[in-house]
Amino acid sequence: MRKRTKAREYALQLLYQVDISRLDAVHEIDEFWQYHHVAPEVRTFADRLVRGTLQHAQEIDRLIAACANNWDIARMAVVDRNILRMGVFELLHADDAPPKVCLNEAVELAKRFGDEESSRFVNGILDTIHKQHAARTGSSAEPSAPSPASPLSDDAPAT
Repeated sequence: MRKRTKAREYALQLLYQVDISRLDAVHEIDEFWQYHHVAPEVRTFADRLVRGTLQHAQEIDRLIAACANNWDIARMAVVDRNILRMGVFELLHADDAPPKVCLNEAVELAKRFGDEESSRFVNGILDTIHKQHAARTGSSAEPSAPSPASPLSDDAPAT
């Protein structure tokens, strides 16, 4: 499995844990890594996703709620809600992966960890948010070309 894909899985697990426990996020993150020993690049990327998602949580939740017709964010499946949160963070605040990669990775997480409808639900909301953001910023709604492979790229195998 690729390093960033694995990091996104760990980030989802962490976001789920923080969401469910409602305890101090920093404590939850530190405790999580005591039990999960991974390559430093995987941990660094997962931490960045988790901390960024939590830092922008209010903005992200407003965007999700605005696009999730007839869905209250608090009533969404916990897995779906956290995949969406992380996906929105990556789309809007992380500039090291093309939007297509962010969307595809979120959909794959939903297929793997959600129910049979999760992937379509996640794809629909993230695609809407991406298109709205592209329209607001004047950027292309089309995915940009992927950057060359790096040690932490989505092309590098996980360790």
